[in-house]
Amino acid sequence: MINAVNSKLDAELEGRTGQKVRACYQCKKCSAGCPVAFAMDLLPHEVMKMISYGQRERLLASSTIWLCASCETCTTRCPNEIDIAGVMDGLRHIAIESGVEPSEREVGMMHRSFLGGIKLLGRTNEPFLIGGYKAMTGNLFDDMGLGAVMFFKRKIKILPRTVKNRRAVRRVFKRTRKMEV
Repeated sequence: MINAVNSKLDAELEGRTGQKVRACYQCKKCSAGCPVAFAMDLLPHEVMKMISYGQRERLLASSTIWLCASCETCTTRCPNEIDIAGVMDGLRHIAIESGVEPSEREVGMMHRSFLGGIKLLGRTNEPFLIGGYKAMTGNLFDDMGLGAVMFFKRKIKILPRTVKNRRAVRRVFKRTRKMEV
């Protein structure tokens, strides 16, 4: 069996995500189906193997964890029902907590903007997401024309819809933060 080595990273991810990475037997179905694999420096099956071997630094520095679209194609195809997209998300959170800057700077900014919107509004909102991202990158006005066209065609709404109980969503973020410490 390829993944015979147990690692601290494997145990940490299992604690965070509930996923048994060591159950991966390297069938490569996750990598074969991944729509973003062409842009990744490590394929999903390689990430799973490296977790088992404790290659923490290399994984956290990898562009793969930031490029993963969380589309769950890999998760759906896994014969062992491992939530590989959830494992990638767990790796992103470990990277953020460890102070590791994403190898893809702008992908990390999009991630922070996405989570910030959910924390504030209780759900994602396109203008908030893109506005936050553009502000972080310093390109706030780059797509303003496209945004105006989408607004006038009623494809996006300027005023965000919120969930009824935003406090409950914030409590989830607080509980998660406490669990991570």
